[in-house]
Amino acid sequence: MAEQTIPVSTEKHTPTSREEIRDSGQYLSPPVDIYETTQGLVVVADLPGVERDALTVNVENNVLTIEGRTKHTAPGTAVWTEYRLLDFFRQFELPEEVDQEKIKAELKHGVLTIQLPKSERAKPKQVTVNIG
Repeated sequence: MAEQTIPVSTEKHTPTSREEIRDSGQYLSPPVDIYETTQGLVVVADLPGVERDALTVNVENNVLTIEGRTKHTAPGTAVWTEYRLLDFFRQFELPEEVDQEKIKAELKHGVLTIQLPKSERAKPKQVTVNIG
């Protein structure tokens, strides 16, 4: 499974001010572990500060997209802030062996687990050998 980020813009711009650096168009690439099992692939992504209603997991044109929007949980209104949580965005190109109709995802305590099962034709099969 290869990482593939689809560019949003072809223009290159280097932020020059503090306000531009904090622009809402910036995002973090979440750390991801990918495991292969006999049933398929398992993707585990850390998305701290992302709630279920602010998470999008999408598959289109064999590209898995993970997008999570963060929000502060501190009570009250901020009078001064020196940092902000950035949103998360990451994409992966899926292998043909993944059965896209059976993909499942679960978010628990800021950890996203995505099950990418192999299609039946891609699973290993045991062949019976006749001795004769």
